[in-house]
Amino acid sequence: MPDRPSRSHGGGPRRRSRTAPSERTRRAEPTRFAAYTLLRAVADGAYANLEMPRILRRRRLEGRDAAFATELAFGTVRWQGLYDRIVAVAADRPVERIDPPVLDVLRLGVHQLVGMRVPAHAAADQTVGLARAVVGQGASGLVNAVLRRVGERDLEEWTDAVTPEGGGVAALAVRHSHPEWVVTALRAALLGHGRATPDTVDAELAALLAADNAPPQVHLVARPGLATVDELVAAADAEPSATSPIGVVLRGGDPGRVAAVRDGRAAVQDEGSQHLALALAAVEVADGLPTRWLDLCAGPGGKAGVLGGLALEHGADLTAVEVSPHRADLVRSSLGSLAERAEAVGRSVEVRTADGRELGAEEPGRYARVLVDAPCTGLGALRRRPEARWRRQPSDLATLGPLQRALLASALDAAAPGGVVAYATCSPHVAETRFVVADVLKKRDDVEVLDARPSLRDAHGEQLPELGDGPHVQLWPHVHGTDAMFLALLRKRAAR
Repeated sequence: MPDRPSRSHGGGPRRRSRTAPSERTRRAEPTRFAAYTLLRAVADGAYANLEMPRILRRRRLEGRDAAFATELAFGTVRWQGLYDRIVAVAADRPVERIDPPVLDVLRLGVHQLVGMRVPAHAAADQTVGLARAVVGQGASGLVNAVLRRVGERDLEEWTDAVTPEGGGVAALAVRHSHPEWVVTALRAALLGHGRATPDTVDAELAALLAADNAPPQVHLVARPGLATVDELVAAADAEPSATSPIGVVLRGGDPGRVAAVRDGRAAVQDEGSQHLALALAAVEVADGLPTRWLDLCAGPGGKAGVLGGLALEHGADLTAVEVSPHRADLVRSSLGSLAERAEAVGRSVEVRTADGRELGAEEPGRYARVLVDAPCTGLGALRRRPEARWRRQPSDLATLGPLQRALLASALDAAAPGGVVAYATCSPHVAETRFVVADVLKKRDDVEVLDARPSLRDAHGEQLPELGDGPHVQLWPHVHGTDAMFLALLRKRAAR
């Protein structure tokens, strides 16, 4: 075995480099420096899927370089839990004793060595060079020594070495790089939504965790009345979605270069999210209801863009409500083209900065259709938001649960008698989905639960497969290829 790395590097104070950081970083290899920049931004609270495009633009990375930097950064964040265990063994110290910037460099190096097809010498040399550029000469010695030890085993050997014995949730959490509480919650969700039985849940859980770690395809949505699937296919390296009638799958390229995306007629959006607005619009409602639809939690505007387009096609107006002023501004920006279209056809699209929990009392019975895409833990979108698994905590449920219940109650109050409310989350956690709906309905006798399954149709008009026994719908990454979106459709009974 090689000598263990010195404890003097990475854990304590370092000598100040004679070269200014800005001068050093200009010499850093661009793709790895971009990935490192993303990791440090995530550590400061940024969202990876929003920050990475900005970094790529600033670094002027395109094509294969942009793809490499993105795979390196996102893969490192996804597999952080497993890699930290590997680093701890190779460095012979807990990762808590390694300076965070040094640890991020090490994580990037480990991902290149065991998670990507990067030649070992290139992975080690370039990562040591990155260390010199971003954290200084002193820490590069630790990085070099640790990566030499990591390179002695492949991914399977390292995974076996650092996985707890005995199997179960603890072993799955390490092998699939998820916090143990998330694995436990997803296991309960598979059982609670009827996707698995006690005999099949272990296999389903392993498949779901594996899907969380598979980089997702980029999906675009053609906002109804503003763009078409054919237009997007002709304008990009894309093909029509088999799952969504308004979606396309981008095979390659930057979606920001698609004209329809730039001007707000189309957008990047997971197919599961597309189905939420489509399902709400597909439910029949009686004549004579108000010609106004509501998105109660509209930020940052993706689902509002689809719902608004569908509203215009139905001869209705849209009100989009968002409590955060910053996110409300994002909604306005996202819906600019839709607002112009509404004005042209004599309808309106209104964006308000307001608390959705209060709107039902302020405007009771005003809306024919209401979408409640409630704030949640985001455990169903871990493919796209890899940092969420490390950022969220079980304690978040205590805050989110009352908010979700209050928003759903407000939505039901805002719905006109005979109107329809769609309650949705991008989490399959039973405490955010079925339990919320059941708790709210216990206090009301004016709501009918609809079977949501017939409202989810593919591009050929067929009902999506494997939607369970109903009446609610839970989509799954490993089954439907979408984020794990939950949907309940509720009709407010007409007054007798």
